[in-house]
Amino acid sequence: MTQTTTAMKLPEGYMPSPDEEFMNELQLEYFRQKLIAWREDILRESAETLQNLQQDNLREPDIADRASSETDWSVELRTRDRQRKLVSKIDSAIRRIDEGEYGYCEVTGEPISLKRLDARPIATMTIEAQEAHERAEKVHRDE
Repeated sequence: MTQTTTAMKLPEGYMPSPDEEFMNELQLEYFRQKLIAWREDILRESAETLQNLQQDNLREPDIADRASSETDWSVELRTRDRQRKLVSKIDSAIRRIDEGEYGYCEVTGEPISLKRLDARPIATMTIEAQEAHERAEKVHRDE
């Protein structure tokens, strides 16, 4: 996905505040920049992992060392797969910003708290809706 260039420079040290209009231009730009930086970090780490895997051939003559290396790589690849899915969620959040839907719960339509969005900028539900969703999931799992 091609990212658009930042259209606005944020004031130095800017943090979204509940005292301002919810999801105003500054808040949207703050979260867009946060999401893009997070995505770039993940992609850079993934590229480094791939480079390390290509450089580290299975040269260990000892079978125990080789097994240990294979286990390490397996864990690293699973981590990268989770991060690939996270990149998809980040892209989706950026798309919601572009479409004017960011910051609102997909279940209730209520605003998601700024603290929650700052901690988890890919959040799509309020804490209450997320908890209800998880309780419902647990009930279905236990049946």
